[in-house]
Amino acid sequence: MSSLDDWVVDAAGALGLDPGILDVQEVLGLAREVAHAVARPAAPLTAFLVGLAAGRAGGDPQAVRLAIDKVLALVTARADGDGQDA
Repeated sequence: MSSLDDWVVDAAGALGLDPGILDVQEVLGLAREVAHAVARPAAPLTAFLVGLAAGRAGGDPQAVRLAIDKVLALVTARADGDGQDA
């Protein structure tokens, strides 16, 4: 087990969460996309927002996936110029 895996298990446990709910690579991929497309500080803020939205939607893996998909669609739309504020 890597130190990242150990951290996820420890942090999830401290928060009363099942570490199995988290697909680490999926969340890191989301953070990478947001950091490159928006700004580096947006990555952890977006990860927090995704977690909050997923928790409010039931907190299961499907809720996490849906929240990530929505954010990635927003990133794509902004890159295409469809989601930019005027």
